[in-house]
Amino acid sequence: MMTANLPGCEQKRHAARRFDVKGDDMVWADVLQHLLHLAAAYAFALPIGWDQEKESRSAGLRTFPLVAIASCGFVLIAIEVLGRTSQAHSRILQGLITGIGFIGGGAILKQGGRASGTATAASLWNTGIAGAAVGYGYYDIGFVLSLINFLTLRVLSPVKHEMSKENKEAAATMAGATEEHSKTSGTETN
Repeated sequence: MMTANLPGCEQKRHAARRFDVKGDDMVWADVLQHLLHLAAAYAFALPIGWDQEKESRSAGLRTFPLVAIASCGFVLIAIEVLGRTSQAHSRILQGLITGIGFIGGGAILKQGGRASGTATAASLWNTGIAGAAVGYGYYDIGFVLSLINFLTLRVLSPVKHEMSKENKEAAATMAGATEEHSKTSGTETN
């Protein structure tokens, strides 16, 4: 259909329907609403990614916002395809949780008896759920999840490093005492 032959008002409605795959329901307000959701999910995750990137973690500035925006996008698509009240949304969330868990599993490294990257994995999972919350329109939940995630990583990281340093010093002291005890007990038995 040629839009040039339509009156001005009809041209606008036709242009709005160009991107429509589900009938006459989609209008530019929907597009703007979706963009708002996606932008909020991205913005909520960006400080977490920025902080992780500064700390040279395995996931950072690109990964966290992408996880949030993808989760939000999955939810937005589910709402558009299934409707807001469909029971199938639980399966969408199950798939998201599993998929993000898989991504987070890639951030965990095991070296000997020690695992690292668990906080990064948990943060990725939390970021995905924050993105899903925003997709469902729960900006407050998405914001609070992101804020708590950021503050936990930012505030508790120095505490963790201090505790780790103390544990290493205690282990070194213990190893030195054990070695000294072995030398002492070995010379007495001869």
